[in-house]
Amino acid sequence: MQVSEQAAEGAATRELGAFLERRREQIAQRWADAPLFRTVFTVSRDEAVEACKVVVDALCEVASSGRLENVADAGFDPAREQLGRMAASRARRGVSPAQIGNEAAGLRAVTAELLRGEALPGPGARDAMLALTVLMGTLRLVIMETTVLAGEELISRQRQQLLDVATPVISLWEGVVAVPLIGTLDSARSQVVMESLLQAVVEQRARYAILDITGVPTVDSLVAQHLMRTVAAARLMGAECIVSGIRPAIAQTIVHLGIDLGSVVTRSSLADALSYALAGQGIEVSRRVGGAVPR
Repeated sequence: MQVSEQAAEGAATRELGAFLERRREQIAQRWADAPLFRTVFTVSRDEAVEACKVVVDALCEVASSGRLENVADAGFDPAREQLGRMAASRARRGVSPAQIGNEAAGLRAVTAELLRGEALPGPGARDAMLALTVLMGTLRLVIMETTVLAGEELISRQRQQLLDVATPVISLWEGVVAVPLIGTLDSARSQVVMESLLQAVVEQRARYAILDITGVPTVDSLVAQHLMRTVAAARLMGAECIVSGIRPAIAQTIVHLGIDLGSVVTRSSLADALSYALAGQGIEVSRRVGGAVPR
């Protein structure tokens, strides 16, 4: 009995594979009008049709292998890039993973309609339809998997972009660069700060690098460690690092924590830090008196 059932399943998967190969063009043409494909490939409809053919070919490969429930089957590999592009595009449009899953499930109805038109014998038609249901369910899982991965990659890129935007390096004067820090410093952001600052020191041959923490709400031992590491790294690159923006509350916190900043040049404001850096280069800034330009 078990041998007979296995033989029937094998016959059903082979029949399904043959159907998918035989109806490849028709399936691709109908899928191209489905939201999952139609809203992604906007250059031409032919582009969507070709993408659909890649997915149908993958289903043929999986059906031929007989491993209809294996999400990790190698037969899906050629289609994963296309599915990833679709998932990422739909996610950027604000489509939720649940909606993408429903769109993927909708592909089964179109394919099942064509399969019913094959006029297969009673048991063969039933077994082939069951095999199609299993295979399309597996395809839906593959699409959901690629959707999650695409979402994670998108979030990772956006997080990196936010870090880059939140840690700009500003050239204040020839030989003087500054990083105005706003918000909380964590390990990831402090690493970006260090890399950006050191890169600016090298590119601009800066002698002074200013870390302005006016916008940092609190300073704890972890933030202090990040600052000390950045200062040490800047010194290794030949630049003197100045920490500015130390407000009275932060100064008291540093004292209470017992953090030693004795080896670090500190100033209360960015202006004071810039004045210190200019003076270190022998530059004196004077105010105009009565409209006269000082010599």
